[in-house]
Amino acid sequence: MAAALSSLREDICEDLTCSICLELFTRPKMLPCQHTFCQDCIQHLVGGGIFFLCPYCRQLTRIPAQGVPGLPDNRMASSLCRKLKRQLGEIRPGHSGSILAGTSRNVAALDAGQRHGNQQQTEPSRIMIGGEGSRKGEFRCAVGVAVSDEGEIFVADHRNQRIQVFTLRGAFVRQFPTVVPDEETMMNPDDVALDGEGNLWVVGKQFVVEKPDSTGFAVRYTKQGIVQEKFDLLGIRWYRGVAVDTRRNHILITQTVGDWDNQDKLCGEVHVFRADGTLVGTVGAHNSWWGYLFRRQRLKYPAFLTVDGDGNVFVTDCENHCVFVYNEDGQFLFQFGGEGSGDGQLNDPQGICTDSAGNIVVADMGNGRVEMFDKTGKFLRHVATDAQRPLAVAMATQGQLVVTDMHHDIVTIFGNY
Repeated sequence: MAAALSSLREDICEDLTCSICLELFTRPKMLPCQHTFCQDCIQHLVGGGIFFLCPYCRQLTRIPAQGVPGLPDNRMASSLCRKLKRQLGEIRPGHSGSILAGTSRNVAALDAGQRHGNQQQTEPSRIMIGGEGSRKGEFRCAVGVAVSDEGEIFVADHRNQRIQVFTLRGAFVRQFPTVVPDEETMMNPDDVALDGEGNLWVVGKQFVVEKPDSTGFAVRYTKQGIVQEKFDLLGIRWYRGVAVDTRRNHILITQTVGDWDNQDKLCGEVHVFRADGTLVGTVGAHNSWWGYLFRRQRLKYPAFLTVDGDGNVFVTDCENHCVFVYNEDGQFLFQFGGEGSGDGQLNDPQGICTDSAGNIVVADMGNGRVEMFDKTGKFLRHVATDAQRPLAVAMATQGQLVVTDMHHDIVTIFGNY
């Protein structure tokens, strides 16, 4: 009988223990998915964001306007915890209070990556910000993203015609409109990149329903949003990507031309400009001798691109479902990926960046995941498999990975990936 009561008490303790901090619930809050966590645990993981990803079922919860305290209380769990603490005796000062060590519920705590109480805190595994809308901190088509050396995140808010800036903890900092100088208009930004002087290059165009192939622009702003200069780009219907070769101060911009209604006839290339708009070269040109000789290695719809520390250029091609790699002089080196959903395969790849080790991170939008490859294109692992429509990726010098997602207009900051 005593053994049975002891077992029952252990079961009750387990049910009343937060799977993030591994302690009895403190101010337990219930999510729409019916899972319960401590208020402080949720707050720590949310950071400055407005979304919480349940460690159990991965369901996304939007935090109410009142913040985490505005989530529903789990009154039954709170009452039972008070009674249980009275029976067990208050936890002594300096005691962690953890009663689930060694159980299967540690998985959620490890995934969440944090503790509270007297245990050491670490950074949350991910912070989510955004949501659809036009207020500050919300997006209407969050597309390109870049991160400064100081740790500020710049997001191209396409339909709101602005750039929004956040900290790596998800806190809103400022915003500025994507004004086009000398045009008395604003553009819908497609992508953003930072140059070696810390200025922001933004590519986009003014959207006109009657003229979908209106002139595009590349505009340089300070990080505070002050316009510095701009140059015009060919009018096309497709989105553009931008990257900066900081060694040469060259601006690389993708371009796609061809038949909008016949994707098989698309032709893509990367134009290389000086900061004053002078065209100095082309990468992956379909009319080059290399393009004619190797038709399979021609760009069709280059989406995003990045330049690594050695000057190598990595371009995602969402029509060929692969990544093309060129050296600093624009010569083709190799490609990797290929259409599919298996390890190493891609489906509509979009954003791309490299980390400090030279590994390549790709937003595999069609498969709803973020992938990592080594510098030779060998598949390493899945960074995230629960994304919806990941679009752009950027790496912070502090090690965080930032991903935009078109599905809910969310930006996710991965502290550990």
